[in-house]
Amino acid sequence: MEQSTRSGGDVVPKIAAVVGFLVVVELTSGVIQGYFTPLYTDIARHLGIHDADVNWFEAAQLLVSAVTVPVLARLGDMVGHKRVLMLSSAITACAAWGVAFAPNFWLFLIAWALMGPYVVWLPLEIALVHRRTKGDSSRTRTAAAVLVLALEVGVIAGALTSGALQPVFGMTGLLAIPAFAITACFVVIWFGVPETPPTGSHRLDLPGAALLCGLLLAVMAGLMLVRFVGPGSPWPWLALVVGAGLVVPFGRHEMRHPDPVIDVRLLRERRQLSVQLATGLFGFSVLGAQIPLSTFARTDPDVTGSGLGASAGGVSMLIGGYVLSMGLGAVTAPALAKRLGEFGALAVAACFVALGYGLNVVSHGSVFGLLVNMMIAGIGSGALVAALPVAAAGAAPASHTGQMTGLTNMAKTVGGAIASSIFALCLASAGQTEDVGDHAPLGGYLAVWAICSATAVGAALLLWRARRMSGGLKPD
Repeated sequence: MEQSTRSGGDVVPKIAAVVGFLVVVELTSGVIQGYFTPLYTDIARHLGIHDADVNWFEAAQLLVSAVTVPVLARLGDMVGHKRVLMLSSAITACAAWGVAFAPNFWLFLIAWALMGPYVVWLPLEIALVHRRTKGDSSRTRTAAAVLVLALEVGVIAGALTSGALQPVFGMTGLLAIPAFAITACFVVIWFGVPETPPTGSHRLDLPGAALLCGLLLAVMAGLMLVRFVGPGSPWPWLALVVGAGLVVPFGRHEMRHPDPVIDVRLLRERRQLSVQLATGLFGFSVLGAQIPLSTFARTDPDVTGSGLGASAGGVSMLIGGYVLSMGLGAVTAPALAKRLGEFGALAVAACFVALGYGLNVVSHGSVFGLLVNMMIAGIGSGALVAALPVAAAGAAPASHTGQMTGLTNMAKTVGGAIASSIFALCLASAGQTEDVGDHAPLGGYLAVWAICSATAVGAALLLWRARRMSGGLKPD
């Protein structure tokens, strides 16, 4: 049941209570993202695998996330966002328990991949708040900022907790802690989060969903195979050709269907298209650049002639500063939008990302210098993470808010996968030109940062164009 609009004072406490429960969900999401990072080496030893094989965890989970998020987001519009939050959290909790007790690499990999649906939480939460505020973009932006801040706090808390507990618990006990947290999150959603009334048809476009899943599976598999078997193998290109071949049948089917899984007509609206394309470009830096940052910081300059030779603590400081600055960017985004308008603020945020990575190209000789650069990029990244789904919801009718906010997550994931493949090639090909052993030299890292800066500039131009369509600087 939609809440009363008798007075603004009646609405705000109700929305505040809803956001309070959703904060718990985002804290849990942050724990998932931060908790395991300090444990990857220990997990590899626990499973008896090489450190490089840990990359399969990220690849498999990204694949599942990309495939499931658009379908779950559309399902949220159809049957209610709370129901799909519960469904996705239940799947994630079961998978997390599987991770804790998996006896071998393959079962661990499957369970890890099945944790992927948790990435739909934030899009569903923003869609839920947008619906309950009856499309009030200002309140939705404020709520999104709080949720993203909670997410970043969860990332830091998760990383610190696992690092502190690693010497105390065995691996099964360590891996069970996130499973407990996700199970508790399911209970919080069940008892604390209100439902939004479903809209439109209750019948999911199953043929469209199947075509979309096939398309995304082929594209993501092709991109990941580029990383793992190299561009010289025919298999990545075959997978990408199959994915490209499904684009036209999928588009035609969605144009004909009365209630498509992705409304292609709505996606063709210029503001919505600008948001989605900008989100894909943003995915290059926010999802693709973190591993290169970590490896560059750990690289010994006495061996390769570049790198920082930082300890694990130094890398933690870099990542912690970046995450904290993302939280700062998220909470300042609503105020910036009031001054510059929604799309003006987004364009400025993208410029911060471009500036931060551009500075990495010219200034990368110390941990402190790299930290300053990444905090500049982090401020812009936090604002974009919080505000891009809100912009997508604002450019969509009420019946499609979940679909379009979910699509931003899919676009970001695909952008990150493309970036990971390109960056792997940059670092590998650069490494073949100098005698640096298994380490990529400076040229590869410079290419990564230049690409991140260039894609952020592209995102800023798209968002500035959308700003002009939205009436310039008019605040909303």
